[in-house]
Amino acid sequence: MKKFFANVWTKRVFAVVSALYALGAWRLCYFSLFYDIHINDRLSQCLILTAISIIALVVMLYTRKQILTRICSFLILPPMLPVVLLYFGEWGMIIPIIATGVVILLLSGAGEGIKTALGTVTLLLYVFGALGYFLFTSFFVTQAKETIVDEGISPSGRYRYRIVNTESNSKENANGSTAVYVEPNYADKRFLFATFTLKNVDRVVDLKRPIVEEAKVEWVTQSRKEITEQLNAKSDKIVLHLSKDALEKIGYKKTEHYTLFGISADQKKALGKDISDFNDVLLSDVPDDKLGVFNLAKDEQGSYYVVKPSEEFLKISGFDGNSRIYLRDLDDNLLRAFHIMIDDSIYLNTLTDEQLNKLGVPETGDVMMFNGEICFRYYVAEIEEYFDVESRHFSLDLLG
Repeated sequence: MKKFFANVWTKRVFAVVSALYALGAWRLCYFSLFYDIHINDRLSQCLILTAISIIALVVMLYTRKQILTRICSFLILPPMLPVVLLYFGEWGMIIPIIATGVVILLLSGAGEGIKTALGTVTLLLYVFGALGYFLFTSFFVTQAKETIVDEGISPSGRYRYRIVNTESNSKENANGSTAVYVEPNYADKRFLFATFTLKNVDRVVDLKRPIVEEAKVEWVTQSRKEITEQLNAKSDKIVLHLSKDALEKIGYKKTEHYTLFGISADQKKALGKDISDFNDVLLSDVPDDKLGVFNLAKDEQGSYYVVKPSEEFLKISGFDGNSRIYLRDLDDNLLRAFHIMIDDSIYLNTLTDEQLNKLGVPETGDVMMFNGEICFRYYVAEIEEYFDVESRHFSLDLLG
């Protein structure tokens, strides 16, 4: 057995544990930036995480002279800084990892000079990071007293809501306000002892000023067809804004949604419009004999192309100018060179029930009423993509 553990290949294999532990620290850093944490059982979590950390530390000390362990010994503490700041107070989770990181940093097989330098850098990182975070939260985060008066989950379990009363000293909100938030209930990361909920994905669906004394929430289940009829009965001018992919799903070609913006006075005159008319113009509404005014033309199939591209445009776009340059082959930035953008708006009353189904609107779903007034429909949330749970964009709001 002694010979087995003294074998260099055994140590190299066990060194993978240090990489897995460091990877776990970085994973926790990622969660701290984009998720709020809710621990279900602090004692059990602390005991299990402590046991895992002790085992990992023993293995890392055993393999401390392996290059992989040496590198990982420097990669555990830096990602824990956001965890300490953003999950401050969750010491049962933080202390075992920090302690493991400190011990392996001091006792790793790296040279004393490297350990001293990297240890100093890490310490300064924590000091200045904590100071910067304290200053940011003190001076840039609005201080307001928020009280959750009600919260719950929709009948389908797909959404959850909370009603928040906010008391603030600001002039704009002197008497406070009551806000109704809705967020997806399907974006959480659930583990044995903790649940992580995505930050900044909630949406204010109703806001009342001043604070509402009585807050009553009701949920009902309605069909797609019912909601369509209700909305169209209110107005035949309800506009939806759809992505390019969504437009293609329902059979709309991009060429049908080109819009001319910022056109000149001469171009307005050529179209018979008043100079003071600042409305955008649908390219499909421009007569074929007027397309030349915008340096465009249309082929036999009805596709638009550029008549005389400038040298500057060819240089930027990468086209050689020897063949026709069609608008369908240009991205949004290149289209803007011709004052053209893809119009993502479409009237709700033009969509069929089949098209709504292709847009991902379920046949039935949740509708929320606050004090007797409808404030949230699953239907609209799905069409207009209220909740972008896939993309991750770092912003200062995540630090609040």
